[in-house]
Amino acid sequence: MRKPKIIAVMPAYNAARTIAKTYKDIPKGTVDEVIVVDDGSSDHTVKIAKKLGLKVTVHPQNRGYGGNQKTCYTLALSEGADIVVMIHPDYQYDSSLTGELIRPILQKRFDVMLGSRIRTREEALKGGMPAWKYTANRFLTLAENLVLGQNLSEYHTGFRAYSREILQKIPFHKYSDDFVFDQQILFGAIARNARIGETPVPVRYFPEASSINLTRSLVYGLSILRDLAIYLSLGGKFFAR
Repeated sequence: MRKPKIIAVMPAYNAARTIAKTYKDIPKGTVDEVIVVDDGSSDHTVKIAKKLGLKVTVHPQNRGYGGNQKTCYTLALSEGADIVVMIHPDYQYDSSLTGELIRPILQKRFDVMLGSRIRTREEALKGGMPAWKYTANRFLTLAENLVLGQNLSEYHTGFRAYSREILQKIPFHKYSDDFVFDQQILFGAIARNARIGETPVPVRYFPEASSINLTRSLVYGLSILRDLAIYLSLGGKFFAR
C-alpha cells in the first residue's frame, strides 16, 4: 500500500519572528512537505520561509485569513496530500504535537482533528488567554454544540488536520475570506457527517503571537451567530453544497 502523504500548511502573515521556531518544532518525519502561503506580509516572512527550504506561495495583496486557507488547502490537495495539517506559524500552537493530530486520521477513526486549548479554565487563563476571549470562546462553543449536535470542547483553534476525502467534499472556496472561515469549514464538515475528534494542546499567548482585537472579535462572534441561524433555518446543506 502507498504511504499516505502528509502536508502541513502555514497561513502566514507577518510571522518573521516565529515561523522558524514553529517549523523546527515539527517532529522530523511527521510531515512530508510544508507549504507556506504568505498573505502580503510586510516583514521578512517570505525570505525566512525560503531560507528554511519551505515551499512558498505569495499573495501579492492581502486576501484575509480565510482566503489564505483556501490557497493552502488547494495547493496541498494539488500536491497529492492525503492529510492536511494547518499550523499557524505564529508559535501560538505547539507544532511538536502534529503527530497527535495526524494519528487518528491515519487510523481512519476521524476525518477532522482539532487541537483544543480548552481543558480547564485555569489552564487556559494561565496560558495567557484573555478572560474575555475565554468567556466568548465558551459561549460560542456552547451555542455551536447546541445547534450542530456536537460535544466539542473548542471550535476556535487554529491547529487542525483534515483528511483529503473531507476537504474534497467541502465547498470551502465558497466560504468567507475572513476569520469566520474557520467555523464555516467545520459547519460544512459536520453537514457532510464528518467524524471530528480532539486532542489537548497547550495555551500560548504572547506578544509575537497573532491575535485579533476586540472589534474584529465582535465581528467574528456575530458572524458565527449569523451562520448558526442560517444552519438552523436552511439546514446544514447550505454549508455543504
